[in-house]
Amino acid sequence: MKRAMALALTGSMVLSAASAGCVLAEGAGSVELNVTTTFAGEDGNAQNFKNAVDAWCEKTGNTVSDTSATSDESFKTRVVTDFETGSEPDVLFFFNGADANSFIEAGKVISLDDIRAEYPDYASNMNDDLIVDSLVDGKKYAVPVNGYWEAMFVNTEILEAAGVEKPGADTTMEDFIADCQKIKDAGYTPIACALGNIPHYWWEYSIFNHTSPATHLQVPASVDDEQGQAWVAGMEDIKTLYDDGFFPENTLSGTDDETFAMFTEGKAAFLIDGSWKVGGIASACQSDTEDPSTLDTAKLDKFDVTYVPGNGDRKATDLIGGLSMGYYITQKAWEDPDKRAAAVDFVSYMTSDELVPVFAQHTASALKAAPEVDASQFNSLQVKAMDMMSGVTSLTGAVQDLFQGDCRVSTFDGMPEIVSGKVSAADAVKEGLDAYNK
Repeated sequence: MKRAMALALTGSMVLSAASAGCVLAEGAGSVELNVTTTFAGEDGNAQNFKNAVDAWCEKTGNTVSDTSATSDESFKTRVVTDFETGSEPDVLFFFNGADANSFIEAGKVISLDDIRAEYPDYASNMNDDLIVDSLVDGKKYAVPVNGYWEAMFVNTEILEAAGVEKPGADTTMEDFIADCQKIKDAGYTPIACALGNIPHYWWEYSIFNHTSPATHLQVPASVDDEQGQAWVAGMEDIKTLYDDGFFPENTLSGTDDETFAMFTEGKAAFLIDGSWKVGGIASACQSDTEDPSTLDTAKLDKFDVTYVPGNGDRKATDLIGGLSMGYYITQKAWEDPDKRAAAVDFVSYMTSDELVPVFAQHTASALKAAPEVDASQFNSLQVKAMDMMSGVTSLTGAVQDLFQGDCRVSTFDGMPEIVSGKVSAADAVKEGLDAYNK
């Protein structure tokens, strides 16, 4: 049974806090934890984090010295340097990819297995399959809170006009193509996408439809191997959609902003984008894009979000997405018996079933039990996004994140040449892989 969730921490949970963190009455004899996160500055969860810290301090009698900062390259460098100089915090909310390699290699953070040897229930509310393995040793270190997803947004007004059902968990690409034809015949553009500007999402999912969650993150060794041919087939699928006239007339010359406007203005039916676009669509439904109180709820109600139609080994409910950050407990805290217990309690509190939804909202989480949503606290598209996420069968990272820089030029910048037939998909993929393998 889903549990109801609090969407904002109540006033009774909030204490007055100094800039260094929460302050307790003199003589409380509490443990002080040094905590560093990215919940700072303009981060949308900065206030949620402050509220949660205050509530934990009040609950436990401990204190927190908060050295959180906005996430950027200088922040990453600072964190790595702190570990190198012995100035690391007790608890760290940080990336779980290559950025964490140096302090994991140095044995400066504790794995979930080691923590669970003493605290068996640690992160037991999480689906371990969704907790990212370290690139160093394959162990899990960071307990996630929120992540991202990429999916298909839908203008339901256009679908109704064309007599098309919203794509769902069982929709295949063959079904989708038939629906696109109906939409085109009804006088609308089926797919909002600027292939000459931001082909990223169609690039990713078109390849994903020829791989699988188990193989998608493997960059091909050659255009001629099985994975290389899957990439070629994906590019050819995009060309087919282009040849069928399912993209905007200006898809090769227009900007992403222009094609997004087509979607929000009722001219295009489908848009593949990320979880961050929920806010962008809501803003497009406001008379003042900076003022949420001006939201036209009737306009927003015409938008929905669903799964990208599947093919082959990829089910529609297998999404591109992930949980790229999480809470680490450092060796420094673990070696102090008092801080060890406090750090475990702090992370457990911050990653509880009650708090994760406050931070994750309509994005991804690793919770085993998806909380029931108090719809009155969210706009209609956010609620629909949460409903969609409850049916997801897997989250797989974006292979384009491993295939960066010059490697992507031939298929990203070169997408217009591929779909217009000036360059073959095979040649474009080969050029990119040659650059990658150098």
